[in-house]
Amino acid sequence: MRTKDALKRLYILLTAGILITCETALALYVLNRYYNSQFRTQLYFRGHVLMALIFAALIIFSGRIFGGLLVGLRKDAEVIFSHFFTLLFSNAAYYVLLVLQSLKFPDVLPLAKITLLEIVFSICWIALLGKGYRKLFKPMDVLLVYQRGSAKELTERLSSRTDRLNITDTVFADEDMKEVKKKIDAHNTVMLWDISASKRNSIFKYCYENSKRIYSAPNISDIILNGAEPVNLFDTPLLLTEANPFEYEERVIKRLFDIILSLVLIILMSPLMLITACCIKISDRGPVFYRQIRCTKNAREFTMLKFRSMIVDAEKNGVAVLAKEKDPRITPVGAVIRKLRIDELPQLFNVLKGDMSFVGPRPERPEFIRKYIEDMPEFSYRMKIRAGITGYAQLYGKYNTKPYDKLKFDLYYMEQYSLWLDIRLIILTVKILFMKESTEGAKEDVQASGIDNNPGV
Repeated sequence: MRTKDALKRLYILLTAGILITCETALALYVLNRYYNSQFRTQLYFRGHVLMALIFAALIIFSGRIFGGLLVGLRKDAEVIFSHFFTLLFSNAAYYVLLVLQSLKFPDVLPLAKITLLEIVFSICWIALLGKGYRKLFKPMDVLLVYQRGSAKELTERLSSRTDRLNITDTVFADEDMKEVKKKIDAHNTVMLWDISASKRNSIFKYCYENSKRIYSAPNISDIILNGAEPVNLFDTPLLLTEANPFEYEERVIKRLFDIILSLVLIILMSPLMLITACCIKISDRGPVFYRQIRCTKNAREFTMLKFRSMIVDAEKNGVAVLAKEKDPRITPVGAVIRKLRIDELPQLFNVLKGDMSFVGPRPERPEFIRKYIEDMPEFSYRMKIRAGITGYAQLYGKYNTKPYDKLKFDLYYMEQYSLWLDIRLIILTVKILFMKESTEGAKEDVQASGIDNNPGV
């Protein structure tokens, strides 16, 4: 198994390395062919090497953010989509370097043509090598050890990634331990899913002792401890978890970042917001904004602003109604602004005011929070920080992701917070906005369970 893992890593590294090398060569070609002569000081061998290293670093940096270099580890379409953003980001930054070097705005057309060529090449390369990866490396045979839920339900849930995982057998964790161990011995990879801490502890240790690859679904305590600080007070290791997820200086930096970025975006987006407001007003003469009570840090209620995308009396009974796919209450203008996520832009004012942050748990309506807390008391943990426009749950969850799993995403963010993580998640949000699933309403079965990424109008 270790040899196979090493070969997988080597395959991925070589695939990414060749892709980066070819794209860097194209960037060097356009530099030497079109732009070098326009520089005040022309570049020679060392200058070309430096520019090549910078461009390769940009590809690696943006590839790690967007996931555009993970050929084989993700679905081909997802990697191609991610690499598209990787190239756009890298070549835009590369053009800025060309501007600085020439002290003017050189013709962008040659670089645009090379970027298009890079995109075409990357599509062919990723599709070809992705197919090769799946032929060479079959999905891992996995034993699913579970305690809550049904084996069939869990297997169906995991079936979306049959290219990586193949659930070949299942075993109930409460069965006789000899039977559980017998099945573990027959597999190299084990997935522990929703098992009580005491039971999981013994199974986990047995797997680790026998050098098994272990996928483990964490509980709330695991995620909180994941962000704990190791301390040494005496001769036993300790983990310290602070009462507030963010240190004082982290709170100050995060707030300053929110203020500066919200001001910049409000200025840049003001023409688009003005046009949107006019379109909404002209379409049905109704109010431009939709105001909704949501909860933020410490369960404090605030009025969240959105551009109105539904008819005026969408909730005329005063009862919270989840938006659903192809909802008849959505206006023609609303359908467009929801698809492009323009309806969320007024929340920049909520961020500037301090009710929200750019990154954090999505603010929920008070009535939904009360319902969630009845079934899941830990749901209140996510209100230790300001609510956010985007976050882990919005980026990695789906409309049918259960509230408990969304809570895990939110807590993971709280425990792993850094300014760089905020920047990374904001950049990833740009990519997610173009994915259809992120703008769809809730499905019928999702509504029945009270799950929604963006409840209400």
